[in-house]
Amino acid sequence: MKVFDLDMIKAVYARMPERVEAAKKLLGRPMTLAEKILYNHLWEELPTSPYVKGKDYVDFAPDRVAMQDATAQMALLQFMQAQREKVAVPSTVHCDHLIQAKVGATEDLKIATETNKEVYDFLSSVSNKYGIGFWKPGAGIIHQVVLENYSFPGGMMIGTDSHTPNAGGLGMIAIGVGGADACDVMAGLPWELKMPKLIGVKLTGTLKGWASAKDVILEVAGRLTVKGGTGAIVEYFGTGADKLSATGKGTICNMGAEIGATTSVFGFDKKIANYLKATGRRNVAIAAGKIKEYLRPDQECIDNPSEYYDEVIEINLSKLEPRINGPFTPDLAWPLSKFAAAVKKNNWPSKLDVGLIGSCTNSSYEDLTRAASVATQAANNNVKAKSEFTITPGSELVRYTAERDGLLADFDKIGGVVLANACGPCIGQWARHGAEKAERNSIITSFNRNFAKRADGNPNTHAFVASPEIVTAFAIAGDLTFNPMKDTLTNENGEQVMLQPPLGIELPPMGFDVIDAGYQKPARSGKNVKVKVNVKSDRLQLLAPFQAWEGTDLTGLKLLIKAKGKCTTDHISMAGPWLKFRGHLDNISNNLLIGAVNYFGEATNKVKNQLTGEFGEVPATQRAYKAAGIGTIVVGDENYGEGSSREHAAMEPRHLGVRAILVKSFARIHETNLKKQGMLALTFNDTADYDKIKEDDTFDIVGLTSFAPGKPLKVIAHHADGTKDEIVVNHTYNEAQITWFKAGAALNIIAAEANK
Repeated sequence: MKVFDLDMIKAVYARMPERVEAAKKLLGRPMTLAEKILYNHLWEELPTSPYVKGKDYVDFAPDRVAMQDATAQMALLQFMQAQREKVAVPSTVHCDHLIQAKVGATEDLKIATETNKEVYDFLSSVSNKYGIGFWKPGAGIIHQVVLENYSFPGGMMIGTDSHTPNAGGLGMIAIGVGGADACDVMAGLPWELKMPKLIGVKLTGTLKGWASAKDVILEVAGRLTVKGGTGAIVEYFGTGADKLSATGKGTICNMGAEIGATTSVFGFDKKIANYLKATGRRNVAIAAGKIKEYLRPDQECIDNPSEYYDEVIEINLSKLEPRINGPFTPDLAWPLSKFAAAVKKNNWPSKLDVGLIGSCTNSSYEDLTRAASVATQAANNNVKAKSEFTITPGSELVRYTAERDGLLADFDKIGGVVLANACGPCIGQWARHGAEKAERNSIITSFNRNFAKRADGNPNTHAFVASPEIVTAFAIAGDLTFNPMKDTLTNENGEQVMLQPPLGIELPPMGFDVIDAGYQKPARSGKNVKVKVNVKSDRLQLLAPFQAWEGTDLTGLKLLIKAKGKCTTDHISMAGPWLKFRGHLDNISNNLLIGAVNYFGEATNKVKNQLTGEFGEVPATQRAYKAAGIGTIVVGDENYGEGSSREHAAMEPRHLGVRAILVKSFARIHETNLKKQGMLALTFNDTADYDKIKEDDTFDIVGLTSFAPGKPLKVIAHHADGTKDEIVVNHTYNEAQITWFKAGAALNIIAAEANK
C-alpha cells in the first residue's frame, strides 16, 4: 500500500518534541495528549500566557482536510471562489453518501454511478484541478478509508462530516467542521477553534463476553447526554484503553460526536502501531514510536486525572455490560439485562423488522469477525435470521479481505444481504419498502445516530443502537426482548440453541488485500483541467456571494418558526432524498426546517405567513418573505443544530433571507457554520425568555452598530396586541467573526484578499 504524505507526517514529528517542551514550560505542568497535539499545531508562536479553555479562540494549522461527496460539493464550490491554484494542505474527497441501499452492493453501486454521474464528474474534475485525492464510489466510507490511509498519531485533521473524530482511534485530533472551515484551510488560512475543555475517561479492566468497544461509548453517551461533551475533547487513557483494538478505539471516537464533543482521542500504543503496520504504514509506526512519550498523556495526568482534566469518568471494562441505546436519541442507554423490560414498559414494538450492521462506526475487519462468529453459530445450529439483516463493509479493503476470508459467506448462510461500501441506511440513503406507510416498527443498528425519520423517513420507526454482534443476535431472534446472554433460540428442528459470546479477530491473519481500492491520484498540474458544471443542472449550481451587512440595526423581522424540542441538522436540512441537491443551494433550500416541530400547533412544516395570515410550508413561507424584502428570525430550543456538520443547515436560511437564529443553546459545529455564512447566532440570556416569543411577533435586533465581543445585543419582540418584550441576547463572536458578519460571509473576505 502507498503511504500518503509521509514527508508531512515526519515534519509534524520533527517539530513536536521542541514545541511540546516549550508548551510545558508555558503551562508549568504535565500535559494531556490533546494539549500536546493542539499546542504543536498552533498557527502562530506560543502565546505569552496559556490559552484559557472554553474562552480563548485559537488559530490552528491542521495537517489535512477530508470531505465526503455530499458536503464536498458545497465546500469545493466555495473553494472555487477563493481563487487559489491548489489546495495548501493534503486534501481528499470520498464518494460514500450518495449511494442508496435498495437491493444489494453490485446493483446499488451501478445505479448510483449512473444517477450521480454529473456530481461524480464534478468532484473528480475539481479534485484533479486543485490537487485533491479522489476516492471513487464504492471505495468506502470516508472515516474508514481515512483510518486505513491517512490517520496518524499526533496529527490534526478537519473534515466536513461530524464523525471525522473516528481518526482519534489512531491518536489524531480530528474535528468535524463545515465546508467554509475546510475552504479556509485548503486556501492556506488558519483554522479557528475555541480552546476546548478536557474530559478524561479512565478505562480499566478488560472487555469480556458480549461487551465490546461500542459499549464504552454507548455508556459514555448515557452518562453525558447528547450535549455533555460540547466544547470539550474527550481523551481516553488507562490500562483498559491500551487493550482496545485500534478500530475499537475508532468506534468510540466516532460516536463521540453524539455527545457533542469537539473530538475524542486515544494515546499511541502497541495496538495502534500494529494497525498502522497491517495497513502498510510500518514507517509511520516506527516514526511514531521514536517520540511515543509525546503521543500519549504524561504519566502524571494518568495517575491524577482530576488535576488535569475538567471532568473525569471512570469505566471498568471488566464490569461493562452491553448497551442498547434508543429509541429516537443516541444517549438513552439501556443495559442489555434491563432492555427487555424497557421494551415492554414503554410499549415499543418488540418484533424486530431489520437488523443493520456496518456504517462508519462499526465496519472494521474485527467488527465483521465478531458478528460473523455469531452468525456462524446460528447457521451451524440450523437457525436463520428472523429479521431482515444487512451488512455494510466500511471500505473495499475490508470488503475484499472479508470476502476472501469467508466472512461474507457466513452472513449469507443466515440470510444476510451485503450492501455497498457506503453510508446507506445510516444517513437515510435507504429505499426501504413500506416506510411510506409510517407504521410503528423497530430496527436495530450498529450505526451512531437514531433520530426520528433518519434511517428511512418513517417517524414511527423506533431505531436502537448497539454493537454489531448484539445487532446480529437480535436479527437472528427477531425479537427485542431476546437476551443472548441468557435466552435460547428455537432452531428448525425445534431444539433449543444458546449463542456463545462472539469471537473477534483484530487484524486479518493473512493480511489485508484488495484489487482496486478506488483511489484516483490528482493531475500533476490542474491548470488545463476544466471543472464540470452544467449551468442547466438541477444538482449543481455555482455560488454567488452573500450580501454584506447593511450597516444598521435589523428591524421589522418576522418570525419564521419557533422550533420546539430537539432540532438537529436533520430537522433543519434533511438528508435522504435531498442529498441529490447538496451541490445546488437554491434547490436544497426547499427542505429548510421541514422537519422542525413548530411550537405553535406542534406540527412539522406548517407555519403562519404573517403577510397573508395563512399557514403553509416553511420554505414556501420564507420565500414569500424574501420576495417581499422582509427578513426573518428563527427561534429554537436547547442544543440547536445537534448532529451532523451539515453546513446546508446554515447556508439555506442565509440564502432564503433569515437574518438571525435565536436559541437557548447551540451545538458547536452549527454555531460556527452560521457565523461563517454571515448569520447572527444568538442565545437567550435568560432561557425563560423563549416563552415570550409569540406566533405573530415582529422583531428588531438592536446594538449591531456597536457589535463587539462579549457585549450582549437586544431583541425587541413586538407583539400583535401592541405590547413588546425587550430580550437580552448573548453571542460568542470574536473580532474576526464580527468581520465575517459585516462582510456577509467569511468567504467574502477570502475572495477580497485574493483580488488585492
